[in-house]
Amino acid sequence: MAAMKPDRSYQGLALDTLAVHAGQPPDPVSGAVMTPIVLASTFAQERPGQHKGFEYSRSGNPTRKALEDCLATLEGGTHGLAFSSGSAATATLLHTLKPGDEVLAGDDLYGGTFRLLDKVMRPMGIGSRFLDLRNLDAVREAITPKTRMMWLETPTNPMLKVFDVAALATIARERGITLVVDNTFATPVLQRPLELGAHVVVHSTTKYLNGHSDVVGGALVTADGALAERLGFLQNAIGAIPSPFDCYMVLRGLKTLGVRVRAQSASASAIASRLEQHAAVERVFYPGLASHPDRALAERQMKGPGAMITVVLRGGLPFAETFLESLQIFSCAESLGGVESLAEHPAIMTHASIPAEARAALGISDGLVRLSVGLEAEADLWGDIAQALGRASR
Repeated sequence: MAAMKPDRSYQGLALDTLAVHAGQPPDPVSGAVMTPIVLASTFAQERPGQHKGFEYSRSGNPTRKALEDCLATLEGGTHGLAFSSGSAATATLLHTLKPGDEVLAGDDLYGGTFRLLDKVMRPMGIGSRFLDLRNLDAVREAITPKTRMMWLETPTNPMLKVFDVAALATIARERGITLVVDNTFATPVLQRPLELGAHVVVHSTTKYLNGHSDVVGGALVTADGALAERLGFLQNAIGAIPSPFDCYMVLRGLKTLGVRVRAQSASASAIASRLEQHAAVERVFYPGLASHPDRALAERQMKGPGAMITVVLRGGLPFAETFLESLQIFSCAESLGGVESLAEHPAIMTHASIPAEARAALGISDGLVRLSVGLEAEADLWGDIAQALGRASR
């Protein structure tokens, strides 16, 4: 296949093609087909104020621009902004609010997002309330004149609830509220929130987008030009930008995003079904199972149930700890979305910043374990889970 020309339209191309080519034409200087890593911190100007689009690498960098353009294309947006972490992306977006404003957030959030909302933004005068966004009537009733933003993950972390993005987008637009969707778990392979009416998509690029557990990064994507201009100002002013090398690494990971996510999802579906039949398992949360309360919505809104599984093990904390310690292929580690399979204990690890009573209300019990299914052979992964469950049972 011939290299795509810089001016070629991406309209009508499949996501797998876009992941390889969008924002990444061959280098005009050398002809290199892979995006170069431009490490320069500053860029020469022909005369004051006249340059080639780049002045200073905090403000913009060619490698970062390639990543931002690719991410925007994959999510169906017009503007992408890359950051040094998912939390940096989140914090920058929250800086579009002012004291007295309020965020209406899903009740099941990544612990780091909850921490930012509750421990960082609240003392600055930006309040937050958390509720189950599946109840649309409750959402309408909860909105006040102070509500300026609605923030959700879907599927959620770690309970894998599925929220109706299109329905929530309708409510948000009727009330003049910015709808933000964290699409980290689903990725644009399985779900495109902007097409469902969301204003902004958030990603931890650390996870599936990079996919190899060797980069920390974040991103925002929008199709709102005015919001993008404000976010671009904040990105430059706050300065939480990724290095050119990290941008290159995420670009490289994106090229295999589609094949990775589909393969991981297929393995996760099979493993979730087997877990549901195991005597040591009390309950399995996975959007692809008939037992999941949001399965119909997931099938309508997503192109697949994803590769995250949440399991409640019988025997509580002692059983869960022995299970995690006994795994040999799965690593007991935070994060998710890499080629390697990971297992973690949300109450102790990723969601420890959420108060115990709030965790209990959500069902994040001491026996709850979250699995991120990687690219290892499905049979080997199930064998590892089965032996760890057997050892914990003994």
